[in-house]
This record gives sequence, structure tokens and C-alpha cells, in this order.
Amino acid sequence: MAGRMRDVDSLSDPAQYAAAVVPNDAVDLTQPTRGVYVGVSGDLTVTMVGDTAQVTFHGVPVGVLPVCVKRVWSTGTTATNLLALW
Repeated sequence: MAGRMRDVDSLSDPAQYAAAVVPNDAVDLTQPTRGVYVGVSGDLTVTMVGDTAQVTFHGVPVGVLPVCVKRVWSTGTTATNLLALW
């Protein structure tokens, strides 16, 4: 993913970049997110930026999930058409 998150006044400011996410059990995203867009609803298993443990969001609907994540796990993720937003 190209680009770095700019200084923002608030995490509610809109994202400046987006890139497709390929869930991976071994590799972190190249850029932490401000949110994840879910194109097809399902479960989303991630590691949050401030933690090392996996967490699963069940039944995430289509739209933006406003979470700062460093990894989207393949195992446990059934949601598809994912975009990292930063």
C-alpha cells in the first residue's frame, strides 16, 4: 500500500487512500488502517493496532468498519471484497 496516514485532527476525517486487502495469517498490512471497507458481509478476523491478539467481528455488514488494524487474518475471515482505508 502506498502512502502514509497524514496528520489528522480526528479519526473521523475521511480516509485519503484505499487498497485491496488479501487476508493473510502470516503478514501484517504494510500500513495500519483507519477502517476496513467490507464489500460482502461476513466475519472479519483482525489484529488491532494496539494489540497482539486476534479478534473476530461477527456478521460485519457491507460498509466501513471504523477500526485501526494491522493484520486481517485469512483464518476466521469470511467477509470479502475488503479494502484497507487510511
